[in-house]
Amino acid sequence: MSTRPLATYAAVHFRWHVANRVGFVELNRPERKNPLTFESYAELRDLFRALAYESEVRAIVVSGAGGNFCSGGDVHEIIGPLTAMAMPELLNFTRMTGDLVRAIRACPQIVIAAVDGVCAGAGAILAMASDMRLGTPAARTAFLFTRVGLAGCDMGACAILPRLIGQGRAAELLFTGRAMTADEGLAWGFYSRLLESDQLQAAASALAVQCATGPVFAHAMTKNMLNQEWNMSIDQALEAEAQAQAICMKTDDFKRAFDAFAAHTKPGFIGR
Repeated sequence: MSTRPLATYAAVHFRWHVANRVGFVELNRPERKNPLTFESYAELRDLFRALAYESEVRAIVVSGAGGNFCSGGDVHEIIGPLTAMAMPELLNFTRMTGDLVRAIRACPQIVIAAVDGVCAGAGAILAMASDMRLGTPAARTAFLFTRVGLAGCDMGACAILPRLIGQGRAAELLFTGRAMTADEGLAWGFYSRLLESDQLQAAASALAVQCATGPVFAHAMTKNMLNQEWNMSIDQALEAEAQAQAICMKTDDFKRAFDAFAAHTKPGFIGR
């Protein structure tokens, strides 16, 4: 990953651009429904790792080109070679894919997945790992690892998916590999909203801009606590949130919000 500012980063294995402090990742192999390769996995991991140190990019939208989100790992470029690898190589690969999820969860930016059409395998994981998901009626989300003879416990699915849609629903999807319909995804809480395909990108962009112009230090704190509190008791969570909120109260953004309220204006948050 380049050390230059991410606003000018030139991605190799997907499209990347920045506008209004929002970074846009577009998987762009539409002729094959945007599958991932060893190289795109690694570049995505490196990009999200670099975002931890990027202050000018304040929210992320992940989408796919050509009416589909992502069909998962490329059958010929990933799955075929995996069948010939020894265990150490396989473990290196599965750890690398897990590191992509870690990087998405750890970066301070709010990550929004804009899901249309096919969202399968590792593509479903990318959507699952995001902080929020918008979908379309055509979205079909399948954790289909069992259909290729693998366990459903891939890239954090057994930890994260039950927290999003419930243990029983997650178990059904992970055991059967069937596609979750868009209506099910909305009813179960996987998707925040469903929009028509021609409205999806604009809605995701608007939501990302809203996040990017908000109190981004506080947003990063919220994201961090959402992750950390999975492993806390209620008492531990209450104390952790007390400390986190006290830290936010020392930011200039907190005072800006008060001053704006008193002046009947909107606060101009700067993220510190």
